Amino acid sequence: MITIDQLKEIEIKIGTIKECVPVEGSVKLFKLAVDFGDENRQILTGIHEWYEPSDLIGKQCPFVTNLEPRLIMGLESQGMILATDDGGGPVLLNPNREIPAGANVI
Repeated sequence: MITIDQLKEIEIKIGTIKECVPVEGSVKLFKLAVDFGDENRQILTGIHEWYEPSDLIGKQCPFVTNLEPRLIMGLESQGMILATDDGGGPVLLNPNREIPAGANVI
């Protein structure tokens, strides 16, 4: 269990995926270019098995944006996409209408 104050420490923002390319040498990873309104970030995600780049470009999804950057296969990931899993692979979460990139999830 965490407290409400601990939950408030997690920064979740809506990002718009502008680019999606497979990471060379990996069968799992995509490199995403994500627009958060006031900044763009590179985020790596291991969902290549279930999605094609065309499925993701233009999508808006929630991302954790205050994680420390992490090197994965020599590339820096500057956040984490949020998804769920129904037993058949990851299911991306999306707002039910378009909203400004960078909007905070509350």
